[in-house]
Amino acid sequence: MRRQDWTIRPIAPEEVERCARLMERSEPWLTLGRGYESGIAVLEDSTRERHVAVVGDEIAGFVVLVMSGALTGYLQTICVAPAFRGQGVGRALMAHAESLVFARYANLFLTVSDFNSGAQQFYRRLGYEVVGELRDYLIAGHSEILLRKTRGPIRGYRPQSSGAS
Repeated sequence: MRRQDWTIRPIAPEEVERCARLMERSEPWLTLGRGYESGIAVLEDSTRERHVAVVGDEIAGFVVLVMSGALTGYLQTICVAPAFRGQGVGRALMAHAESLVFARYANLFLTVSDFNSGAQQFYRRLGYEVVGELRDYLIAGHSEILLRKTRGPIRGYRPQSSGAS
């Protein structure tokens, strides 16, 4: 699949349920015990920026960003539909998220479950660095690894021009 085969845009209200169904059937949400209702809550949260990658009328994946509050520039959720994995959709969603965050903030943060080694490798390849560990944060016996990609210190940061990919 080539980059031009999908479009990334804000999630439409009628797509929320389909996105929540993708989450409930995928790792890490299965292990974390996060079901459909949890997905709906994240995807309907109007304080979040929510973007979807679509191919025709199919949802290839989506991303949810926290752009206000204590930890601004936080990628809360990224999910790629099984049929679209390994085709660049995740990378495109991350590039889109980075363009949105770095247009306003110097840092993009995210957490990844310690058992999700594939995602950890993916984020490392994209230049994310481990900055902390939250033990027993979501479920007992597992950690959430805090990652950051930065454009420099907050003080003196000059946001990039917006131009989402």
